[in-house]
Amino acid sequence: MGQYRGASIGVVIDCDHGYMVIPNYTGANVYDRDGNEIKKFDGGGNHYANFFKAVRSRRPGDLNAEILEGHLSSALCHTGNISYRLGAEKNPREIFEEIKGDKEATESFGRFEEHLAVNGVDLVRTKARVGAFLKMNPKSERFTNNSKANELLTRDYRHPFVVPEKV
Repeated sequence: MGQYRGASIGVVIDCDHGYMVIPNYTGANVYDRDGNEIKKFDGGGNHYANFFKAVRSRRPGDLNAEILEGHLSSALCHTGNISYRLGAEKNPREIFEEIKGDKEATESFGRFEEHLAVNGVDLVRTKARVGAFLKMNPKSERFTNNSKANELLTRDYRHPFVVPEKV
């Protein structure tokens, strides 16, 4: 396959006002809708080791990023997992019917189908799992359109390792 937004391997996150490209999973570039670079992030590294180092030293300055930034980054991953868990396997026609009103989603699905076809995967025989569409209130950090998704934001903790409602 060719490249999409400058990446042949990596992650591209499309948002309302622009997109972010993480080529080869190192660093990241953020662009506006017209393709103008807004910000560049360098680095990467072992975030687990960095977190444990900061916990052991008790110095927030040892963190590679502010704690809120880390929280928001991990929340994005958790949101994707919640969407996946609430999703369902569907054939290409069902997927297209679900997303046909969303230009970017249909373009993305087209690239997805093309990539799988090039690699010998038939979506009719091997169905794709389509995650639930989730909208979140950024202030409350709760989903506005899916109560089952909100249930997956936490879990029942084993005593005595209970996380209080208000920390």
